[in-house]
Amino acid sequence: MSTPSTQFECTIRTALAEDYPQMAELSRQLGYESTADDVAARMAAMRESAEHAVFVAELVGGQIGGQIGGWIGAFVLRSVEAEARAEVSGLVVDARVRSKGVGQRLLERAEKWAREKKCGTIGLRTNVVRERAHIFYERQGYRHTKTQRSYRKEL
Repeated sequence: MSTPSTQFECTIRTALAEDYPQMAELSRQLGYESTADDVAARMAAMRESAEHAVFVAELVGGQIGGQIGGWIGAFVLRSVEAEARAEVSGLVVDARVRSKGVGQRLLERAEKWAREKKCGTIGLRTNVVRERAHIFYERQGYRHTKTQRSYRKEL
């Protein structure tokens, strides 16, 4: 597994309420319109579940030290047809620190959490247009297992 040549120091920790504005901004970098209030409401809905986790990468040092350089969400997916597995619900790294090891550290933390939840597998989904993300995930040992269409219906 290769690692970026220039790492950016960060501390991976559980997301806190004071992180929500930066988490919303990071979501917007990927085209997901969110406000700090949106993030707070979503986090509140997950807070009581031991089968959801959200971690942030708090940057250390430099001009952007103390800021959130990325976040990752994970949950346990349970279904009738397969053993429980962990899924990454979202992963975003600030454009200023991409390819600096932040995403890798977040992914490693989600994988550790999945093992703690006794999940033997972790999966994720990524938009077909995010080619850089595909390369990143493959470098981290993930393999493309399925191509499918996603359908939604407003309720």
